[in-house]
Amino acid sequence: MTDTIAAIATGASVSAIGIVRISGPDSLTVADSIFRAANGVKLKDAESKRLYRGELVCAAGLAGSAGSAADSDVLLDLCLCTVSRAPNSYTGEDTVEFHCHGSPVVLSEVLQVLFKQGVRQALPGEFTKRAFLNGLLDLTQAEAVIDLIEAETPAAAQNAAGQLRGQIGKKMDSIYGRLLDITAHFHAVIDYPDEDIDDFKIKNYLSVLNDIDNELCRILDTHERGRVLRDGIPAAIVGRVNTGKSSLLNALLGYNRAIVTDIPGTTRDTIEEKILIGNILLRLIDTAGFRKTSDTVEVLGVERTQAAISGAGLVIVVLDGTLPLRSEDLDVLRSIPPDTPKIAVVNKSDLPAVLKPDDLSELGIESCIVSALSGEGLISLDEEIRKLFHKFNVSTADGDILTNTRQAEAIARALAGVRSAEAALTASVTPDAVLTDIESALSAIGEVTGKTVRDDIVSRIFERFCVGK
Repeated sequence: MTDTIAAIATGASVSAIGIVRISGPDSLTVADSIFRAANGVKLKDAESKRLYRGELVCAAGLAGSAGSAADSDVLLDLCLCTVSRAPNSYTGEDTVEFHCHGSPVVLSEVLQVLFKQGVRQALPGEFTKRAFLNGLLDLTQAEAVIDLIEAETPAAAQNAAGQLRGQIGKKMDSIYGRLLDITAHFHAVIDYPDEDIDDFKIKNYLSVLNDIDNELCRILDTHERGRVLRDGIPAAIVGRVNTGKSSLLNALLGYNRAIVTDIPGTTRDTIEEKILIGNILLRLIDTAGFRKTSDTVEVLGVERTQAAISGAGLVIVVLDGTLPLRSEDLDVLRSIPPDTPKIAVVNKSDLPAVLKPDDLSELGIESCIVSALSGEGLISLDEEIRKLFHKFNVSTADGDILTNTRQAEAIARALAGVRSAEAALTASVTPDAVLTDIESALSAIGEVTGKTVRDDIVSRIFERFCVGK
């Protein structure tokens, strides 16, 4: 990490403030060459974590994004600047931030001037990666950064903030330390075979492993909720043609997202939008109507509908309440996997009813009556969805909910190693066999926090990040 890097740390659109961030050994020198503090102080002498007002300039001969010549310094912006010195900075290195006016053109010009002085463009997530490599964040905290940035609900943001504080990492470090203590003793036994492990110590080790077993189980049990908390529930809106699927989507969203006509087969492709039901994020998928057709485009739409059903966490079957059940309706119901939650929505309650809820109860499916046109019954639909997913309706989360699949997979392997070690101790096998299982668990726990993770996995993790973070 000998390079000095820079990037725009704010969004690409016009905004009130835009930030250019620099990190690395030459940060202060490079920043001093383009910043003129109003009070005359040089950044190398500036106080850490204090804002300085001044001018950003481009030295004569370096002005312009294409490097056009100039006879005097060119003013780029009037801005604020702050310095954070190593090791007390986000990255653990000397860092400088310019808080500029939020013009993408201005920010780009500042960046180009830095590049001409040997600063390199930061890679995606490279600032946070340097924080991890310098020991300021463990891997659970680093991954929480991107989860916090991408959070789509208040509960998801709160949980990510808790993980950024170190909730998961602290638990893993505690487990790692207890396993390490057992490992150290077993190594001593192997190195000095005359030292036997008495029954009291074996019982004590079993008790520790059993506690770790239970703790890992509790953490893993939160993963399904965590996945829903972070990613939401894919909810496919399905039904035969002209039952009002797109109208229902528009009614749930509160605006006209999908085209609605009386012409059968108007919807040819899936449309995806997101809404909150309570604290549950639903990823609504409006699909093409189920029917037999020779239209090539419509056939592809039906195939995508079937794919949406296969991948759905909830299927909302829309039925026309002005007509009796048809064979196509039954085909839709049969296409839903038995273990997938589903709700039948009897639409068009503003018109004379023919289809009754009792007709559906015999099929073993919960139903509610709505009018997508008037909005009547949408509250009942909301309540039915909340009942189905009540255990996921998290209003607050402090970081204890496991949202990361990579971490969950490593914790599952750690649990398998711990259970194998428990079985080996109970069976009184040789110490080296027990040690193998415990070291396997240690390695897996180390992957969660980053103690033992491979470099290629670390690189893959930070590829998720945006440039500038």
